[in-house]
Formats: sequence, structure tokens, C-alpha cells
Amino acid sequence: MFTTVLLVEQPLSATDADFVTTLHDDTMSFVVLMQPRGSEDRLLRAIDDVALGELDEAVHKGDEPEGEAANRSTALALEQSLKRLRAAGSEAVGQLVEGHPLDVLRSVVDQTRADEVIVLTAPHLVEEFFKRDWSSRARHKVGVPVLKLYAHAEEETAGVE
Repeated sequence: MFTTVLLVEQPLSATDADFVTTLHDDTMSFVVLMQPRGSEDRLLRAIDDVALGELDEAVHKGDEPEGEAANRSTALALEQSLKRLRAAGSEAVGQLVEGHPLDVLRSVVDQTRADEVIVLTAPHLVEEFFKRDWSSRARHKVGVPVLKLYAHAEEETAGVE
């Protein structure tokens, strides 16, 4: 069985779940790590949205939940992602990231003896330019191949069957 640790920041779309579950011919097992969004990266996300021409997104960054509401929202997003991976025929477990994501990532890779890490996020132009994005930083920390993929937007992500 091929084990992948999947670091995500939003629920997996059906397209993304289908894509990551078909990357290898082996039976896939996923450990999904999702971090609640916080106010600390709000400015960088707003700059990215402006750079990508998504002005409406940049204006509404202050509308995101914080604290316990963010944790509940993230837990629901994680569960949705796990359901999609399982529906595609893969084993999937997950956890919310508490603490520094790269420390958690390294620990999970070591514990599960993962074969690879996939960082699946929206584009982060500022962080990627300065090599401060999660995938660039993870390559120096985890000891397994790290693949950077851009998440697909999906209009309807509420219902998972």
C-alpha cells in the first residue's frame, strides 16, 4: 500500500480527490492534515487574491471564522475530504493541525512511514516567490518526496455522497 500525507488548507474538491487517488497504481492510503485558517496569514492571502485578480475574495477575507468557529469549520472540511477519498476507494484518516504544520507533518511522515507528501493548496504567489510556501519548506524537513499541487475550485462542495 502506498501512503501519502496530504497537507491541505481547504476541503478537497471532487476533482482533486479523483486526481490524488489516481496518481499511483498501488492501493492508496492517505493521512490528511488540515490547519484552521487564522488571522496571521490573512494579509498574504489578500495580496495573493489581488495578484490573481480575485478582488472580491480579497475584500471578504475578514469574513472568515476565527477561534472555535474556525476549528468547527475546518473539522467539517476535513471530514468532507476524508469522505471523498474513501468514496474513491482509498483508505483515509485525518487530523486538524495544532501547532506548527511542518513539525506535525514531519512527525506524521515518520509515524506512518509515508512514501510521499502532497501539499495541495491555492496559489500563494508571495510565499512561493520567496520559497516560504509549505511545499518548499517541507522538502527540507520530511525526508520523502514532496509534490506541490494547486487545488481546483469547486462551486458546490457542501454535499458529499
